[in-house]
Order: sequence, then C-alpha cells, then structure tokens
Amino acid sequence: MSPNHPSSDQTAATSPEATGATGEDFAPLDPRRVKVILIAVASSLFLASMGQTVVATALPQIVGDLGGLHYISWVVTAYLLASTIGAPISGKLGDMYGRKIVLQSAIGIFLTGAAICALAYSLPVLILGRVLQGLGGGSLIVVSMAVVADYIPPRERARSQGALSAVFGVSTVLGPLFGGFMVQNVSWHWIFWANFPVGLAAFVVLYVVLDKPAENRPHKVDFIGAFFLMILLSATVLIANMAGTVYDWSSLPMLLLLAIVPLAFIGFITVERRASEPVLPLLLFRIRNFQVSNSVNFLVGMAMFGTISFMPMFMQVVKGVPPVESGLYLLPMMLGLIGTSFVSGRYVARTGKYKRLPTISTTLLAVAMICMSTLGPDTPKPVIALFMFMTGVGIGPTMSVSIISIQSAIPREHLGIGTASANMFRLTGGSIGTSVFGAIFALGLGQYVRPLIPGDSGPLTADLVARFDPALRAEVIAGFSAALTPAFFVAAITATLACLASLRLQELPLASYGAPRQPAE
Repeated sequence: MSPNHPSSDQTAATSPEATGATGEDFAPLDPRRVKVILIAVASSLFLASMGQTVVATALPQIVGDLGGLHYISWVVTAYLLASTIGAPISGKLGDMYGRKIVLQSAIGIFLTGAAICALAYSLPVLILGRVLQGLGGGSLIVVSMAVVADYIPPRERARSQGALSAVFGVSTVLGPLFGGFMVQNVSWHWIFWANFPVGLAAFVVLYVVLDKPAENRPHKVDFIGAFFLMILLSATVLIANMAGTVYDWSSLPMLLLLAIVPLAFIGFITVERRASEPVLPLLLFRIRNFQVSNSVNFLVGMAMFGTISFMPMFMQVVKGVPPVESGLYLLPMMLGLIGTSFVSGRYVARTGKYKRLPTISTTLLAVAMICMSTLGPDTPKPVIALFMFMTGVGIGPTMSVSIISIQSAIPREHLGIGTASANMFRLTGGSIGTSVFGAIFALGLGQYVRPLIPGDSGPLTADLVARFDPALRAEVIAGFSAALTPAFFVAAITATLACLASLRLQELPLASYGAPRQPAE
C-alpha cells in the first residue's frame, strides 16, 4: 500500500512521510546564528502572547476614556477569536510560501493593529485593532515554533521548545502587570505603542537571519476550506465566550451559532477531501501522535484557562486580596510551568525520550485540580500558592512535548499547520473550558450565594462583599467557595482524561545533527 494512503493509525504513524523521513540530514549551523534565530523567534512569541493579556488590567481606564461599557468583553474576545482563526491559516501559508515572509507579514499586521488601538477614539475602533492584533499574534505564535523545526533537529529542538514555552508563560504573567504599570504611570495608549521597538527589531533580525524558501513552485490556496475553518472556529469560540453570559442559550444569536457549527463542520470536511492543498489536511488526523497530542492540548487547555480565569476572582472575594496582588497568585503556576518546560526540554534533548512525560504531568495536574477543589476561606495563602505551582508543573511538559511529538510524526511539508494545530486545539479547549466552568460556577452562585443577598445589590464583587455585615459576609464567602468547588472537580476530570489519552502516545526516534530522519520501527 502506498504510504500516502495509510489505512490505519499505525501505518500513518510509521510511514516515512509521517515521520518526515525525507532522507535529508540536519547539517550543524553556526551556534551564533542559531542563537540569533532563537532570540528573534522568542521576541516574536513574546510580542504575541503579551498582546493577549496586557489589556486585562487596563480595561477600566480604557472604558472610562472611550465609553462603550457593553462592548468591553469584546476587547479580549476579539483577540482570542482572531488568533484562533489566524493560527492554522498562517501555519499552512508558512508551509506553502516559507515562514520568513509569513512571520514578517504577521509582525506587520500585529503592529498595524497596535497602532489602531493606540489611536482609537471609540471602543469599536479599538476592537477592530484588537482583531488585527489577534490575527498577527496567532500567526506569530505558531509560525515562530515552526521556524525552530526548520533549523534544529527534534532532539536538540526539545530544549528550544521548552524555552519558548517558558517565554509564553512569562509573558502571560507579565502582560497584566505591565498593563497596570503603564496605566498607573503613563497612559493606556502606551500599552500598544510599547509593542513597536520589540516588533521592529524582530522584523529586521528575521529578515537578516532566516533563509528564503528553496522551492518557488506555484501553490493553490484553499480559500473555501479556510473560509469554512474560520466559520467553524469563530462559531465555536463565540458560543464558548457568550453563551449563558452575554446571551441566553435559547436566544436567537445562540441558536444560529449552534446551527452554524455542524453545517460549517460538514462543509469543511467535504471541501478538505477534494482540495489539492487543503488548509488542514485530513490525513493528519490518521496519525496517532497528532491525535493524541491535540487531544491532550484540548483537555489541558480547558483546565489551564479555567484556573487562570477564576483564581484572581477567588483571591479577591474570598481572601480579600487587592486586584493587583490577586494576579500575582498566578505567578507560582507560571513558575511551575516554566521550570518543567525547561527540565522536560533538557530531558528530551539528553535521552530522546518523551512518551511518559505527558502522562506523569497530567496525573499531577489532576491531583492539583483535586487539591484546588478543597480551597475555602480558611485555606492559608502559601497552600494556595503551592496548589497553583502544582498546576503549572502539571501543564509545563505538555506544552513542549506536544509540539515535539507532532513535529516528529507528521510529513515535513505539513510542519507549519501541524504546529499550528497544537495552539488551535489548546485555545479552543481554553475557550470551551472557561465557558463550561463559568456555567458551573454561575449555577453554584445561584444556589449558594444569590439567596443570601438583596436582588438589587448589583454584581457580586469584592467591594460589595466587604460592605456586608460580618455574619452575612462569612456566609457569602463560604457560598462563593462552594460554588467554585465543582468547577475544579470538572477540571480534575478533564486532566484525568488527558492522562488516559496520553497513554496512546507513540515514541518516535528523534533525529540529531548529522543524523538522517528515520521512520519509526
């Protein structure tokens, strides 16, 4: 049977095409050039991931200046939605036309969006800028990681991917802190102008150090497939972010979105089966490591973003911590994530083994989520920090190992879209997880907290709780904790499912410098 038409997971996963076994060698590069490439790639990744979180602490000031309070959630949602859409499409374009031009275009789109945001005179204009930032940011994240695979063989690549995962973690924490600092000391406009020095420097360095693609053959862009994928991802993310909060599930907008999802899915599958160069080749879904890694990415994304969404609120309402300080309690999580990303990368580079790492880390993530479900008013703050650190340790190895396992298993001509899929599934899982956990939490509030407070008190905030008399405040805080407990139980279940899924991961040989890419045994 032709290896281009695998009949099973095993055949697809072990064919030369599936492993990227093209017969090429990874020739050693000048270490200084590799270092410059990694710095430029890390700068691009830092730029994109900072853009996702930097506005969080600046939103009150932005709304105070521009108005449009009813659009405020779109400042964050627009970026998330656009980056989710932009990632797979740019990954495919990088495979077709080379990653250099796609990365530079993404930087240009991102900075154009930043300029529109900085000059915005109304919130809708700011949201337009955030859409452009998201398109550029999603492209930067996935194409940056694919660039590493172009210059470094898988075994040595693990260390670099761990470092990039650490950059992502650091910027996730620094984003809100930097945004708050700029708002407090300068102006929210400078949150966006500050992107330009890093972006322009990365643009120039990428122009100098990255090679142009060797081949220059014509390609046929799968516009129809890209359109259906865009509609499918957009509808899924919008449902996850707005159902039950902005719109009721039974409202007309939600019913339309719920109808669009299966129609877009059917249209996408139909088009991709016939496309000469599909935007997301269906053959990738026959490859075991592609299936397993993206299943783990989706489930871990649910647990990760659900935790990030609710912990600052818990610290403010239950523990009485100021908003800025509540964000710092995400720092232990990111320290655990960064540390284990580095350690796992070095382990893979030294041993060439990676199969067990996701299983071990997701097991610890499940334990961490169970521990988080025990949080209450009397839980000491150091214990909360410990649980958050355990959560980061459970997430860290999955981020770098998933990229390595996908890149080592798929055809080399699909390297960009394969890398993009990891980010796409993680972000989609995060959107759905935040929505699911939010719905569970809202049900809990309705059961435990709402009966305790007057109906005209407004939204439940830390300031509102602080104004209650001590007896009522104690009851409300206890009810708030009880409402959040089931969400962490669900997160523990998703982490357990990720652990079970990771057991199917296949250990493929990882090539080193001077060693040809080999198919699995």
